[in-house]
Amino acid sequence: QVQLVESGGGLVQSGGSLRLSCAASGRTYRWPTMGWFRQAPGKERDFVALITWSGGTTYYADSVKGRFTISRDNAKNTVYLQMNSLKPEDKAVYYCAVSARNSRNSDDYAYWGQGTQVTVSS
Repeated sequence: QVQLVESGGGLVQSGGSLRLSCAASGRTYRWPTMGWFRQAPGKERDFVALITWSGGTTYYADSVKGRFTISRDNAKNTVYLQMNSLKPEDKAVYYCAVSARNSRNSDDYAYWGQGTQVTVSS
């Protein structure tokens, strides 16, 4: 079992920044990859970014590349998503999740957090 708790969401103006955190506990060693996904109202859950706990490999969705940065603090079992130059289309509920694979497919993720709302005003 793995527990994931996201935090850091909120309301920000277009062009602003937010940093999301995902604190993991439990048997995280069985799930080497942490991913961030987001879901806007009426839309599917989309991949945003992922990072591996050990090697620091990262991947980003094209829509956030150059604006978002994923990082980790292994000592704190926490993964961060630094979001800069936010746009209204970034508005969504953001979720973190763990997987045994470096995958952009949400079906490959076993445990999910409760989500944190990000709202970007224009």
